[in-house]
Amino acid sequence: MYSSSIFEGNLYNFSDQEPQRAPIGIFDSGVGGLTVLRQVYRQLPNESVIYFGDTARLPYGIRSQAEILQFVREILTWLQQQQVKMVIMACNTSSALALETVREEFNLPILGVILPGARAAVQLGKRIGVIATPATAKSNAYKQAILEIDPNVQVWQVGCPEFVPLIEQNRIHDPYTIEVARSYLEPLIHQEIDTLVYGCTHYPHLAPVLRSLLPSQVKLVDPAINVVAACAQDLDLLRLRNIHPPLPTRFAVSGCAQQFAQSGLQLLGYTPLVEEVSFTEATASHLQQDFVG
Repeated sequence: MYSSSIFEGNLYNFSDQEPQRAPIGIFDSGVGGLTVLRQVYRQLPNESVIYFGDTARLPYGIRSQAEILQFVREILTWLQQQQVKMVIMACNTSSALALETVREEFNLPILGVILPGARAAVQLGKRIGVIATPATAKSNAYKQAILEIDPNVQVWQVGCPEFVPLIEQNRIHDPYTIEVARSYLEPLIHQEIDTLVYGCTHYPHLAPVLRSLLPSQVKLVDPAINVVAACAQDLDLLRLRNIHPPLPTRFAVSGCAQQFAQSGLQLLGYTPLVEEVSFTEATASHLQQDFVG
């Protein structure tokens, strides 16, 4: 199910006296962040969620840092208007290129996926491979984070420009996707990695394909698991954990709601109700006033 109407208001109203009931915001360029949403369902079943997929502008992995920063500012401004209590940036490219900047600009707890993923990787192995979007790989964000935690490990990164479009097109099991995956993994297998990090939240959707191509001893790290665990800790520290039953998850996209709903059925096991969101002139004016000049 989907809604083709443009939604500019706030579906839920949350009292300042009950901030725990406010939702967590999760955003990604597309369906990749659904891997994070699934972990919220498992680890934080009482939390309400607003999920935003910037499907009109994916893939993020080939964008410039300036573009990514602008997109993230727009999304965070919109999520703030929806009265979220915390945001999980379920996009490695955004985490690599924009997280530190927007943390200083927004009065809102914002979690990225890279540091939790790096911490998990060094606990598992010493020869670590990272598959990521070209922008994330070029930023060296994972390599830097891993080596800061343990300078004695070795890290190899591979940019994978074709993975996100193939996943968004539901071509996970296509023979072509398998051959693309084989070409991306080949240099990492040659280096005899013992651990592989999903450096993009889309990539766990490819787990069956990747597992079939990797040596059996290679351990897989899904940062979605670790960022949600970090979210749980922060909610407790801030006394924001919800103990009441959650509201239905709200899904919004900047692109085609129907296409996202179809992908959601395959990746979530149910068909989400999806809204198409257009950032309003008021949001654009707010961004211009706060971040330009």
